[in-house]
Amino acid sequence: AAARRAIVVATGSEVALALAARERLAAEGIGVRVVSMPCTRRFDAQDADWRASVLPPGTARVAIEAGSTDGWRKYTGAADDPSGAVLGIDSFGESAPAAVLFGHFGLTADNLAATVRRCVAAARRGSSP
Repeated sequence: AAARRAIVVATGSEVALALAARERLAAEGIGVRVVSMPCTRRFDAQDADWRASVLPPGTARVAIEAGSTDGWRKYTGAADDPSGAVLGIDSFGESAPAAVLFGHFGLTADNLAATVRRCVAAARRGSSP
């Protein structure tokens, strides 16, 4: 098994994309933990040690959400940390079947895997002396 180097946080239908990306990355030797987080309030209510065991510091993190990305940045550090990112939809007004919209907005297993690779590389650079 590949050593875990990244975490993907997802919920709902995005969990399937996270699992598909994890399989692609495992084939490259990049281990990924998928965290299904259907309720951020429940996660936030847990003690700090437990939260850190699920989302350990120093691990590249990517969240995927078929909606606004704002609430997910606190779990990835994406606002100020290049080893974190959030894929989502921060605009309004597009209309098409879900599969078409997911492709248009980059909510695909391939794009998620590419984003994880970038975040893992940034985490490695950040830990270099």
